[in-house]
Amino acid sequence: GLDLGAGSAGGAPALSGGQSRRRKQPPRPADFKLQVIIIGSRGVGKTSLMERFTDDTFCEACKSTVGVDFKIKTVELRGKKIRLQIWDTAGQERFNSITSAYYRSAKGIILVYDITKKETFDDLPKWMKMIDKYASEDAELLLVGNKLDCEVDREITRQQGEKFAQQITGMRFCEASAKDNFNVDEIFLKLVDDILRKMPLDVIRNELSNSILSLQPEPEIPPELPPPRPHVRCC
Repeated sequence: GLDLGAGSAGGAPALSGGQSRRRKQPPRPADFKLQVIIIGSRGVGKTSLMERFTDDTFCEACKSTVGVDFKIKTVELRGKKIRLQIWDTAGQERFNSITSAYYRSAKGIILVYDITKKETFDDLPKWMKMIDKYASEDAELLLVGNKLDCEVDREITRQQGEKFAQQITGMRFCEASAKDNFNVDEIFLKLVDDILRKMPLDVIRNELSNSILSLQPEPEIPPELPPPRPHVRCC
């Protein structure tokens, strides 16, 4: 057997007079809390992207999300500890009245389509209308072509995805695979980095105590629907 050092009778380690049991330090609290929402048509892999990022798991046959689900993950960027609350929304239209309430508080929006299903790409203008109607104008936008592991079944070229994103002011574009864990961390971390980079330091300091960035209890129900935005982006 391995000799791990002298212990007291009965196998318990002895503490000398100069030693004391160290108390475990509580983890440093997060500096900010940010909400990110994932939207897109049914079956594009929204839940798979979220679960790959938060739990590093992949389910081959995930059930469709009913309404809204969310997970939490804490990351460190720019010397700050950020608690990410990631909302995973249902893709079916019958849930739009529920999921639309979550757009307003989102600092980042990930719009997902399936590169192997043209109809999910054709639905993108519909999702942009939802963003324009309900989301904050400062929300960072990221377009993701998911299921890159199914390259042989591709129906939407990378150039088509890039072209769509270029039509939307400030929208980034990326292709990813939740199954192969390709570009998944990069998607979320780049989005968070863009959010932090866009915020002036004085605004960050002021908002720490009384805004969506503060460490409030996790919301259980969405806020009331915001009024339609007067200015909309054209896609």
